Amino acid sequence: MSAEHLIKPGPGPVTMEVTPESAGWEYLSFAVVRLGDGETHETRRDGEEVAIVPLSGAVTVTAAGATHRIERDSVFASMPSVFYAPPGTEIVVTADGDAEFAIGSAPAEGKYPVRVFAPAEMKSEVRGGGTARRQVNHILAPPLPAERLILYEVYVPRGTWSGWTPHCHDGYDGSPYLEETYYFRLDPADGFAMHRNWRVDEPFDEVLVANDGDCALVTKGYHSSVACPGSHMFFLNFLAGNLYDEARTTPPCFAQNFLWIEDDWDKDGWELPVTRP
Repeated sequence: MSAEHLIKPGPGPVTMEVTPESAGWEYLSFAVVRLGDGETHETRRDGEEVAIVPLSGAVTVTAAGATHRIERDSVFASMPSVFYAPPGTEIVVTADGDAEFAIGSAPAEGKYPVRVFAPAEMKSEVRGGGTARRQVNHILAPPLPAERLILYEVYVPRGTWSGWTPHCHDGYDGSPYLEETYYFRLDPADGFAMHRNWRVDEPFDEVLVANDGDCALVTKGYHSSVACPGSHMFFLNFLAGNLYDEARTTPPCFAQNFLWIEDDWDKDGWELPVTRP
């Protein structure tokens, strides 16, 4: 287990922050901010596009001479509206009551303007099957435009897996290079999730045990996550790397030895008891 790749929340208002310097990578920044009623968070990121995702409560975002309200009761209640801004934008986020939001950024040239993406614009799909069935919401992914940022939200029923078949996007085996954060929330919150990152061509293998509100970093390797039997699992993914604009549709590389299950998720499944006296 690599403690530096599991980020735990601390005292606010910025309860966690991941930067290229702290993560040891090149592109992606990610943070979670918690504000009380009327409190503000200001940022300007020269050379980087920015995306803001509400986690709970409502905030007003002022940028480029306009104000935008984004909100939701919780990550388990509804899909979000996502605020997007190009590099160099002065952004002021003001909480309307207690609020929490995620904010991330990546290098960009300024191709796209300030806008808010609404839930109705976002693709939602159910993937997998068997004990790896989950819902994936493409909250800022093609065809929604951005330069490098890619955002997903994933809902995983308790006791089941996400990221199966395991995949990688670290340049191995011809895959694209993308850095990624997994921000976990659990329902009920007293459960836990496990996240594994590993390589098959070098001695790298880590299993991160995530509690509600923790963030796992995918610095390299194949990766998958599983929820404990007592809690449903949500995670928010921010990704960024060498895929630019429409090339963000490029798929990752999947672990070939595990692909067989996608033809029949129930193949060779056990009926219990397996053995009898």
